[in-house]
Amino acid sequence: MPAWAYGFAAVGVALIVVPPLALLFRSPWDSFVNQVTSPSSLDALRLSLITAAISTVICLVVGVPMAVIFARHDGLLVRVLRALVLLPLVLPPVVGGLALLYTFGRLGIVGEHLHDAGIDIAFTTAAVVLAQTFVALPFLVISVEGAVRVVGTRYEEVAATLGAGPTRTLWRVTLPLVAPSLLAGLVLAFARALGEFGATITFAGNAPGVTQTAPLAIYVSSVNDPQAAIPLSLILVVISLVVVVGVHSRRRRTGGAL
Repeated sequence: MPAWAYGFAAVGVALIVVPPLALLFRSPWDSFVNQVTSPSSLDALRLSLITAAISTVICLVVGVPMAVIFARHDGLLVRVLRALVLLPLVLPPVVGGLALLYTFGRLGIVGEHLHDAGIDIAFTTAAVVLAQTFVALPFLVISVEGAVRVVGTRYEEVAATLGAGPTRTLWRVTLPLVAPSLLAGLVLAFARALGEFGATITFAGNAPGVTQTAPLAIYVSSVNDPQAAIPLSLILVVISLVVVVGVHSRRRRTGGAL
């Protein structure tokens, strides 16, 4: 490596590493425990963990079939659908929240019919789950799809010649082969759901105990007193760091391929 590459790399590392360290140094340690264990903080963190877990399960149920289909088919329709499914990766979260609002809100193309049936989704806890699923699902799909493409169809074809049906082949052959990447996708989806802010506040609102997740609670605290938002922010930094270290360790054990 040329010497100048290390200099640019050091600048990039500092750009990412220094801000979390700044939170660490500026944290009000004398009141850290009290702020983190306050009822509002605990409610927000609990809601974030519960909704993120539910969103991850939904991503698993609908994301794995999508990923396998995208990996095994290459027609024009599949390419278009794949692009649309991966759109939340680059779409501003607030735009995603507006899209969800005009889909499932009381005046939305789906929500108006649900409202007539007595079901309201917008600005409820269910809206938080939908918003998190919307932004987290592509992470699972892209991780599993890449792994399915890498393993190919050889083992599936052998299983078929031995009499295994499509469902049995999926459960006994395909999924075990891509299990490490599936786990990585689940972890990344959970982390993305846990940190979701823009789509949540737009589609679900910011009602304490109902839709106020940890990122929203941090935002509210930062408006009045930025330093008061640091303790809960550090908790999310620690959770995110655990996720990153876990995924990185798994990648090292499996040769670095997702």
